[in-house]
Amino acid sequence: MSYDGHVSPGGPPATRELAALTVTKVSVGPMDNNAYLLQCRPTGDLLLVDAANDASTLLGLVGDRPLATVVTTHRHRDHWQALAEVVAATGARTAAGRDDAGEIPVTTDDPLADGDVVRVGEAALSVIQLVGHTPGSVALLYDDPDGHPHLFTGDSLFPGGVGRTTRPEDFGSLIGDVETKLFGRLPDETWFYPGHGDDSTLGRERPALPEWRARGW
Repeated sequence: MSYDGHVSPGGPPATRELAALTVTKVSVGPMDNNAYLLQCRPTGDLLLVDAANDASTLLGLVGDRPLATVVTTHRHRDHWQALAEVVAATGARTAAGRDDAGEIPVTTDDPLADGDVVRVGEAALSVIQLVGHTPGSVALLYDDPDGHPHLFTGDSLFPGGVGRTTRPEDFGSLIGDVETKLFGRLPDETWFYPGHGDDSTLGRERPALPEWRARGW
């Protein structure tokens, strides 16, 4: 079955096979959180994006393979509720945005800043800090050498708009970062994987950017 980015709470995972990286997406927990297990195909190394909930499901995806790293995209509770259990079971290192790490109740081994690189085997994921939904929210960019870019955006970018903010200045920061660091740098075919719900592409969302800014959310 071809990958379309749609998964349902309690349903089966969806897997996308890239030339050098496998992306497995699953929905966990009552808030329909997405978690993404990335596997470097040449080496077999694994990285998990957001141990959000339902540790048994996430550990089932990992199986008996070693998990190298868990990256938490931001500090909100629904994105780390299974983190302690997954780390205890696997011994994985933890990574999160430097400005959010203190609010995550599992020690962050690798605090991340804008421009850092996280590796899963031979694959490099570039860290993009997007300030607004939280101070230390991070996106991860995999620029597939045999295809188009792939972007894991947490709760900073969704189909239909940017993530929730509580103050106008936070919205201004987030929409500015999303416009300049994502839409301003990356091509339309960039496929993005959000923290909840279905995937999209930057090209599909780009025409709505003026509307998002005008409405303020």
